[in-house]
Amino acid sequence: MAARKPIETAPKDGSKVTVYWKDSDGVMNESIAQYRSLDRLKAAGGDWDENDTGWWAYTDGHTQKKIEPISWRPASGDDDGE
Repeated sequence: MAARKPIETAPKDGSKVTVYWKDSDGVMNESIAQYRSLDRLKAAGGDWDENDTGWWAYTDGHTQKKIEPISWRPASGDDDGE
């Protein structure tokens, strides 16, 4: 497993990475996430603004949430096999 790196160094090109973030209860979570720029969000359709730019992760099989990760590492190669 790759070492964790500061979130400021994570790629913001839309690639998926593993991130670490705390939820509203202070519990540390590990998720596959993707940084979404405003241009990328608007290209997908919908009504987006600058407040929507950032890191997004699935909280379950159907729900996405904007999160504030504190660190990251490359996603494992197994996640790319779909």
